[in-house]
Amino acid sequence: MGRVCFLNPNTIFLKSDPFTTGIVYMPIGLAYAVAVAKSKNIKFQVLDSFGLSPKQSRFSQDFVYLGLNPEETISRIKSDVELVIIYANQLTNTKSIVEIIKEIKSKLAEVKICVMENTQAVTSYNLEVVAREFFNLGVDGIIVGEIEESLEELVKFFDKKFEDNTKIQGLILKNDSEETKRSSSFISNLDKLPFPAWEEFPLENYWNLGYGHGPVHSNRYLPILTSRGCPYPCGFCVVPSTNLRKWRARSPENIVEEIEYFKKKFQVSEFHVEDLDPTINDTRTKNFCKLLIERNVGINWKIVAGTKVETIKNKETVELMAKSGCVYISISPESGSAEVLKKMNKPFDLTRALEVSKECIKNKIKIQACFVLGYPGETKSDLRKTGRLVRKLSIFGIDEIALFVISPVPGSSIYQDFDLENVNLSQLNFSPTWREDFKKLNSIRLTLYIQFILLKTIFHPIKIIHNIYGFFTKKFQTKMEMTPFRALEYRKLLKQCNPTSS
Repeated sequence: MGRVCFLNPNTIFLKSDPFTTGIVYMPIGLAYAVAVAKSKNIKFQVLDSFGLSPKQSRFSQDFVYLGLNPEETISRIKSDVELVIIYANQLTNTKSIVEIIKEIKSKLAEVKICVMENTQAVTSYNLEVVAREFFNLGVDGIIVGEIEESLEELVKFFDKKFEDNTKIQGLILKNDSEETKRSSSFISNLDKLPFPAWEEFPLENYWNLGYGHGPVHSNRYLPILTSRGCPYPCGFCVVPSTNLRKWRARSPENIVEEIEYFKKKFQVSEFHVEDLDPTINDTRTKNFCKLLIERNVGINWKIVAGTKVETIKNKETVELMAKSGCVYISISPESGSAEVLKKMNKPFDLTRALEVSKECIKNKIKIQACFVLGYPGETKSDLRKTGRLVRKLSIFGIDEIALFVISPVPGSSIYQDFDLENVNLSQLNFSPTWREDFKKLNSIRLTLYIQFILLKTIFHPIKIIHNIYGFFTKKFQTKMEMTPFRALEYRKLLKQCNPTSS
């Protein structure tokens, strides 16, 4: 087999909303796949269209694309590449993926193309649901589930070392039946995987941005996955369909080994936990913290993608987290209405969340609370209840809130509840301007943000001073400090960017 090219697409943001869209995620799922390729002696190339030139910009219609343009990307594919695996990292970046596919089909017609699912992000999507759209572009295969165990067989399959009717776990071909291929493509023993091959990616370019998904406080950081999957059935989320509600965890020893490895290799002392639900097992959480403390690893770590706050069982857990270097946790109340939470299939214990948050504040761990607006069936009364909860948390001392307007993600249970006939996949972001009620919901969102800042200023003025300091020094302790900085940078890029006819 010729070389395999692992390709990360551009990052895209909505011109009208550089605050909520265009979040930068380092491609950890792709880094795992590359690490397996290295361990199997598979010839490969890594091509990060965003990471190679993250401050290069162009706009098309309502979107700004960051990174190499399609022609530049394709020109960098090595001549011996026979298979390109494109990472469908985030739903909102689909327009870039489509561009790249079209360019490959136009310029490198003999090269095979697979699109690889990102199973470990709520901002991703179930590729089975939209497979036909990619096959209509000429894609040769869709990879769902987790690629690591099947990568070698997949490469051999496209090298014609297997019969055309051979079944590779997680691989969907154009003429396959509609039956799921996902059930056999989960890895139970995550400790056996090699660490992500970050050495193959343009890390300096990510670090030089000064912002990421989580709040970036130091010059160097890395994302880390300590577990995979989530056991909860939330209706707005794609994860129940991409992970089949299966949660699997790495051992504390394996996680700490990775942290120590990258701290030594890249002098990284800040780690962003990107798990869907890292604290499900309280004993594991405590043992992980104890190990960091015993080995005196000397890092700070942040739960940036959220966790089920009730799984942080007691005061001891919070104290151990703080002592081991945890400085930030994102939690998700989602709504102040019990009726909406019931519609979502979202279990949430507010009393327990407040108890944990109180302990976090006491131990100087920053807390973010996330909410979604516009869930199907949500009423004005429900929205008022969410507003009351936001105000309560503001006075209580939560460090920041995040408010998202619901977009239906392909694979979520609410995907069929919306009319998406004239909506492209990149428009399914947290500012869905195509929704008839978007202006109303966005107005509520802005009002709640203003109320939060005013109440925080009144009841917790020292925290506001810290936020201002963090913004100007670019040592971000919260996303609330980092997001305006990123938005200003995007505004500069928007002024400089070149239009495109794509």
